[in-house]
Amino acid sequence: QVQLVESGGGSVQPGGSLKLSCSASGFSFSSESMHWVRQGPGKGVEWVGSINSRGQISQYQQSVKGRFTVSRDNAKNMMYLQMNNLKPEDTAVYYCKRVSGDYWGQGTQVTVSS
Repeated sequence: QVQLVESGGGSVQPGGSLKLSCSASGFSFSSESMHWVRQGPGKGVEWVGSINSRGQISQYQQSVKGRFTVSRDNAKNMMYLQMNNLKPEDTAVYYCKRVSGDYWGQGTQVTVSS
């Protein structure tokens, strides 16, 4: 079955960096576009960024553009989210999600605080 497992979250000070990973299994990862989404405390789910199946095209929410980078390694069935210059408003649980179908991971917590 489809399985998505996020890792790499943690606590960091404003201006810091984190790199999240998403391990995918149970489907043809290299054929699927993928999202990163997040849910902050008391907020709804928010799209962060996406990458196409071959990793050639990525798109970002305006608030993270220039700070976050989505990448993937299809040989390893992995997707990544490099987050730089983190801000308190980036605090959220981050999820990887397959674009097609309602498949999510369990999420990884990112907390940005001084």
